[in-house]
Amino acid sequence: MTSPIPVTTQRAARENSPPGRRLPWSARLFTRLSRRGLPPPVCGVRVAPGIEVPAADGVPLRTDHYIPQLTGPRPALLVRTPYGRGFPWAFLFGGVFAERGYHVIIQSCRGTGGSGGTFQPWRHERADGQATVAWLRQQDWFTGELATIGPSYLGYTQWVLAADPPPELRAMIVQVGASAPYPLFYPGGAFALENMLIGVVAMRYWERGFGAVFRALLRLQARIRRVTRTLPVLDAYPKATGGRIGYFEEWLTHPDAADPYWTSPDATSADAAAGGPVPAVPVSLLTGWQDICLDENLAEYQRLRAAGRTPRLVIGPWSHTSGFNDDLPVVVGEALDWLTAYCSKDPAGWAKPPVRVHVGGGRGEWRDLPDWPPPGPAGQLWRLAADGQLSAGPLARPGVSSFRYDPADPTPSVGGQLLSNKAGPVNNQALEARADVLVFTSPALAGDLEVIGPVSARLRVRASGPHFDVFARLCDVDPRGRSRNVCDGLIRHVPAAGAGGAADGLITVPMSATAYRFRAGHRLRLQVSGGAHPRFARNTGTGEPWATTTRLAAVDLEIVHDAPDPGGLSLPVLG
Repeated sequence: MTSPIPVTTQRAARENSPPGRRLPWSARLFTRLSRRGLPPPVCGVRVAPGIEVPAADGVPLRTDHYIPQLTGPRPALLVRTPYGRGFPWAFLFGGVFAERGYHVIIQSCRGTGGSGGTFQPWRHERADGQATVAWLRQQDWFTGELATIGPSYLGYTQWVLAADPPPELRAMIVQVGASAPYPLFYPGGAFALENMLIGVVAMRYWERGFGAVFRALLRLQARIRRVTRTLPVLDAYPKATGGRIGYFEEWLTHPDAADPYWTSPDATSADAAAGGPVPAVPVSLLTGWQDICLDENLAEYQRLRAAGRTPRLVIGPWSHTSGFNDDLPVVVGEALDWLTAYCSKDPAGWAKPPVRVHVGGGRGEWRDLPDWPPPGPAGQLWRLAADGQLSAGPLARPGVSSFRYDPADPTPSVGGQLLSNKAGPVNNQALEARADVLVFTSPALAGDLEVIGPVSARLRVRASGPHFDVFARLCDVDPRGRSRNVCDGLIRHVPAAGAGGAADGLITVPMSATAYRFRAGHRLRLQVSGGAHPRFARNTGTGEPWATTTRLAAVDLEIVHDAPDPGGLSLPVLG
């Protein structure tokens, strides 16, 4: 029989043991798997889970502290999320960054992941973020060097903190992140129905574990077609989400950007981030050409540059999530380099060019640029002709191209900036065979054509009614006839107050931006249609509130090619 260990020996062992617990086995496994292509880890990691950090009003915010097993002061990295604190954050930030020497603080937003209060997206993040920094100041391990990191909604929690930056904030790393909700919800003025259904399901179920969110997304996938075609949408959507969600219904029923719901000081980020003071904090922006947050990141980059800041912008060949799966060494490597530069004693150590983009087409390549949009590309106008031709020269054939958009049989969405696994470039041939999709195609290119910058289509549109959408998409057609989408955009036509009847005028459709090389022998193609459903909620054609209407009205649209200014496809062509 062994002798009992003396009490003094037990006490000494406790005092000398590292604080916290071992990482969960899943976090240890994924952290090891993610090491390839990254700098080697410098230490072990332990975690202190479930710390209750008080918000300003006393609500407890559940927080996990990932502790690098190193002596001496180390910077802190703050992650605030409504998607639980387990997978993938436990390994992606808690494991990967903590084993490279950072104290990592992963906190569940109010009303999620065990935190107190009620979750109201976009409403409490500024005050709760500031309260968390106040708590950090009281910790004996906190050195006063703080950075923030995270994707999607986790990007928003960074922007609102930086709107009134605490003095400790040294750097921000916004990965495929949103800076304001309205442009994300209503791109071009039409509700991003499919993406927001996926997003709200993730918000509702992710904190319950990966299995719960996986089952919820399967239910959504099985029911989304029927739900998004049933009127009114406000009563139909709960069958896809598993029940009514109050804040989702608020998004549905406030379509106007000027509504106080979006603009009041206590509402969202309109005053605190996207429309407020430009942060003085060094900002790293990472996005993808097929990311639903691409346009917001490009706008924030330009806003920072206009204010004299020097942000970093990286745009990869990714959707909203694929970069973390396909190019994790690039995504994490960028973040580690930024932290090394701005959470160290020598912030001047950053020497990379401001912009790095992936140029698509063929095998693709990475390219460094001095700015965005880059200096050099010249605007090139490609004319649309009535016979379906697309040409960089004079108008080939005047006339009119026409189609009918029927919301009872809406033009479907195919690929593009989606949250689902159907995102990105896909073959558009079946879509282009529909009678409600116009296609304008160039002759085969004699040489490579490189397009780098924002793309748009200016169209002279006549419509039989005042309520309609115009969707435009640029595609690359290979020698076998396969048509793959490059970039696109939609604009919802809103008639002036008191206007009625038919509409006639020039409409510009911003088609996001790209960096793409069209190969010799390929052809350019522009699609024009009346929607892309359910990616964008269909225009019902009635002018009634789209979420509650029970009526649909078809509209006839004409693209006029023989007006004094017939418009065309505008491409930023390099060389």
